[in-house]
Amino acid sequence: MTARILLVRHGQTAWSVDGRHTGHTDIPLLDRGRADARALGARLRNAPWDGFPGAEVRTSPLSRAKETCELAGFGDRASDWDALKEWDYGDAEGRTGEQMQQDRGGEWVLWRDGVRGGESFAELSARADEVVAWAREAENGAVLFAHGHILRSVTARWLGEDVRFAARLKLDPASLSELSWAHGKPVIARWNDTAHLEGRTGAA
Repeated sequence: MTARILLVRHGQTAWSVDGRHTGHTDIPLLDRGRADARALGARLRNAPWDGFPGAEVRTSPLSRAKETCELAGFGDRASDWDALKEWDYGDAEGRTGEQMQQDRGGEWVLWRDGVRGGESFAELSARADEVVAWAREAENGAVLFAHGHILRSVTARWLGEDVRFAARLKLDPASLSELSWAHGKPVIARWNDTAHLEGRTGAA
C-alpha cells in the first residue's frame, strides 16, 4: 500500500474569513481564494507531484471546492462526489462559534456538542468512512478537493480514530495535506502545508 492521497481545502470565502460555519450554503470564492487556488495548482504541477498523473480526482459539488479544483488545473479530471460535501451544520449554519455559544448560554463546542438539525457525528463519520474506503482502493493515488471539517474527519478516520479527533487537526484555506502509509500503517505524511502562499500579503 503506497498510494498517496492529497487533500486540498478550498480557497478563502467571505464566510471563512468571518469564521462562519459554512456547510451546504454555496458561498463563492473571494478573489484572494481564486489567486491562492492558482498558486496551489502551480505548485502541484512541479516536483514531487508533477501534476499527479494517473491519480483519481474527486471534488465536492459545492462551488467553492469545484472552482478551487478548476483553478488548480484538475477540473477536466475531476468527478463531483456528494460524500465530500461539508458537514451539514444545521442550526450552526452561517453562524460563528461565538454566536453559537451565546445561543447555548456560553456552553458550546462543535466537536464536543455537535449540531442540531444537521448531521450527527455518526453520520459525518459514515461519510468519512466512505471516502477512506474509496481512497484506499485508488491504486494510483487520489486528489480530493473539499472543505475543512470533512477533510479533517476523513483524516481522523484514515488514522482509525474517532471522528472527533478531527478537533485536533487545523486546516487552513488553500492548504495541501497528504495521507499515506508507513510500515503498513496509515499516516499523515504532510499536513496543512501552505508554502505556496508564503510571501503573499495576508496569506493564511
